[in-house]
Amino acid sequence: MKRSLAVLLALVTLAVPPVNATDLIRRPDLPATTQSAAPVKSAAPVKAAAPVKAAAPAKAAAHAGPDSLLKPETFTGLELRGIGPALNSGRVIDLAVHPTQPATWYVAVACGGVWKTVNAGNTFAPIFDQQGQYSIGCVTVDPKNPLIVWVGTGENNSQRSVGYGDGVYKSEDGGKSWENVGLKASEHIGRIVLDPRDPNTVYVAAQGP
Repeated sequence: MKRSLAVLLALVTLAVPPVNATDLIRRPDLPATTQSAAPVKSAAPVKAAAPVKAAAPAKAAAHAGPDSLLKPETFTGLELRGIGPALNSGRVIDLAVHPTQPATWYVAVACGGVWKTVNAGNTFAPIFDQQGQYSIGCVTVDPKNPLIVWVGTGENNSQRSVGYGDGVYKSEDGGKSWENVGLKASEHIGRIVLDPRDPNTVYVAAQGP
């Protein structure tokens, strides 16, 4: 029985011719369900959209604030005039006025020596530049002899940035020449006061280092 079945299968195989894919596509006699569909063409690649340009930033509106007032005509009526040593050397720390000549002043500057004016501040002249210290704490004029001027060196402010001095100076010619008369280790002198009964008696307030 098995041998008869094998012979029958062999005969069937020889009777049916082989079929390839090309025959299936081109033969109209075969049923439509057995024919291969024509190859589908791939779709054309989609072109990338052109990049969109960013909109240009809007220009800032013209500023019409206080800057619009910064014109020469705004300041025509204002004139600035420097009259003191603060422009050159910092804080004014003390002032002494001649007892009989009110236009003569002695100005002590914290970080710029001593200055003198004889015209009520129209002009100033430095009178302490040749001495050993630039930091000044006070200045005093002898009321009975205005040619005698006392200067205490060392700024009288206590702060993190401060210059120190080397004692008391005395001038007997209105500031033309000076002599250091003592208290060289005091460093900071806040005030010098003369006894009104005896100007040879001088009191000095020194805070020290």
